[in-house]
Amino acid sequence: MSRSLFRKTPRSTFLAIFVALLVALSLQRIRREFPVQATTPQPASSNAYLGFDRNDYPGDENLAALRRTFAFTGYWLNAPPGATSNPWTGKREVVKNAGFGFLVLFNGRLDAELKKADPQSLGHSDATAALESAQREGFPKNTVIFLDLEEGGRMLAEQNAYIFAWVDGVNRGGFRAGIYCSGISAIEGSETVITAEDIRQHANGMPIVYWIANDACPPSPGCAFPQRPPLPQQGGVRFAEVWQFAQSPRRKDFAHGCRGTYARDGNCYPPDLGEQKLFVDIDAAGSQDPSGGR
Repeated sequence: MSRSLFRKTPRSTFLAIFVALLVALSLQRIRREFPVQATTPQPASSNAYLGFDRNDYPGDENLAALRRTFAFTGYWLNAPPGATSNPWTGKREVVKNAGFGFLVLFNGRLDAELKKADPQSLGHSDATAALESAQREGFPKNTVIFLDLEEGGRMLAEQNAYIFAWVDGVNRGGFRAGIYCSGISAIEGSETVITAEDIRQHANGMPIVYWIANDACPPSPGCAFPQRPPLPQQGGVRFAEVWQFAQSPRRKDFAHGCRGTYARDGNCYPPDLGEQKLFVDIDAAGSQDPSGGR
């Protein structure tokens, strides 16, 4: 290298070139070790799993066929809506051994019942009943138990008193409280109300896991069994952890847009069950065991 070049180049220039080279090498190493992440926000979980729920137990003989489509199933702790007994009692081990995760359900009270009693006391006694039933069935502590609320819209004072007494009792009992409720906008006067959001607004920070029902098409795909199920948040409630997107029978007022996906009788039948009329409701969750009941 010619000495004249060194004489013509000031010392400060050499220093600047040296610093620039060091910075370039450092940036190259940083990019290699810590790749730049995409700026597009990503969901908490990019995977979703299909599940089903139904009031009647599907039968031991059908579990293997159902497991080929579904990762988890609903599981009632007391008599389902409209029933006088619980056909799921004593079936946890059979269902677990078939490979299913769980959505554990407790059938809650209708408003007409709450108006005739002390709703807070009833909430506490129902929480105790849910805990005792979960323990008898062998569900571990911290299992999420979902309170099934069949009435939607804005919750009335007695409904809130019952709900939050139940939630408090379940959480204090070492399990986790969840709520199954509507995720569909209901028009009340000049306002629209989504039951899940109304409950959460009045919960004062109480820990609750939300399972929403929204079979309106869209966003629901209808009676479908996609290999890539929708995320629960795509059901319209951003904090939902489970989304029931199809019901049997099809509700004509909500699921009119996807009526072609249902059977002629309006029910939703899963594959691999032949001619059996075993209809289901379909759910999506970010976990193969949404209640953590295994």
